[in-house]
Amino acid sequence: MASGDLRHKVTFLGALGEPLAARLDLPAGPPRAFAVFAHCFTCSKDIFAAARIAAGLTEAGYGVLRFDFTGLGASAGDFANTNYSSNVDDLVAAADWLRANHAAPTLLVGHSLGGAAVLVAATRIAEVRAVATIGAPADPAHVTRALGDAVADIEAEGEAKVEIAGRAFRIRRQFVDDLRNQDQLRAIRALKAALMVMHAPRDEIVGIENARMIFEAAHHPKSFVSLDTADHLLTDRADAVYVARVLAAWAERYVEAAAVAAGAAEEDAGGVLVSETGLGRFQQAIAVGPHRLTADEPRAAGGDDSGPSPYDLLSAALGACTAMTLRMYAGHKQLPLDHVAVRVVHDRIHAEDCATCETREGKVDRFVRTIALQGDLDDAQTARMLQIADRCPVHQTLHREVLVETALADAPAEAPA
Repeated sequence: MASGDLRHKVTFLGALGEPLAARLDLPAGPPRAFAVFAHCFTCSKDIFAAARIAAGLTEAGYGVLRFDFTGLGASAGDFANTNYSSNVDDLVAAADWLRANHAAPTLLVGHSLGGAAVLVAATRIAEVRAVATIGAPADPAHVTRALGDAVADIEAEGEAKVEIAGRAFRIRRQFVDDLRNQDQLRAIRALKAALMVMHAPRDEIVGIENARMIFEAAHHPKSFVSLDTADHLLTDRADAVYVARVLAAWAERYVEAAAVAAGAAEEDAGGVLVSETGLGRFQQAIAVGPHRLTADEPRAAGGDDSGPSPYDLLSAALGACTAMTLRMYAGHKQLPLDHVAVRVVHDRIHAEDCATCETREGKVDRFVRTIALQGDLDDAQTARMLQIADRCPVHQTLHREVLVETALADAPAEAPA
């Protein structure tokens, strides 16, 4: 993986114990939430619609995990041993991997049969707050139409080779039986997440009546979005882009509410939570109540430069505190301060080069603070403002003796969502 690459190849064990090939797409900053994308029947995670929708969600700040179901794409296993139920189990396994390595998904998105599968998987993933289906069948048994006359051979012989989209697949009777034994509408009625049904009226693979059945079975909140002239696989780039944009905007209402609630819980616990993301050598996820930040080291120091360094954050704290202190003072004294900007540069110098430092050997940390003041201030007011800058609480903390107490946590801290 190239430095700075935000697409990460990952592997996790699927429902049948086989390693599944996955791709985790991440935004440039801390993800606002995580999503899992389920591809269509006999497709792969790299089909255009999956890649484009994942990219659109990533651009909106989501982390997106998409993977190949067992026996498909780059995933291991024999497709003949899989069925609809194992696909649902694979989705749950994907959510488990996200929960263990980043944060549990709050959004599930499924295309075609993958859309049917996310409706069931959502009932088994407690953190899911929103589910979106794209061209999904209301009954998984709809897939048997793609098998055509081979269904009779499968039932008679126990299995048969079926050509789908130019590729041969071995389908067993258990696959067909599993499709027919699903009570999909019951699963939809049990859904406790918000639902958006996206479907094209001219879809020739999965008819629009499926969207109506899913929509009517679901409880509110639920939404329907017509994809107009789009085809089933969203092969037109404009259609895939539209789906991604609408999906990101719709999901924000639900996943952001979950993120704020999680942030409030962290805020109640007090302090700032910092934990490794597992991406790159040094990248850290920082949670400050509902706020999310990323810290990293520059490439010259072995990092990916995906966020400010710890000393950058310390400099930012000094600069922000200085500006706030000056604004507070100007307001109290009713001074004509229009704007304040503070630049802080950190470096280390030899103690012998510092005339005012008590330390006489080795090196000392130096913060060079440059303050720009705009407004009709006279010389006396400007000089006083510079004196007030030194009263900034962070400035004073840096000058006082500081005690840092370290203790071992009772349990490993979870990564910020």
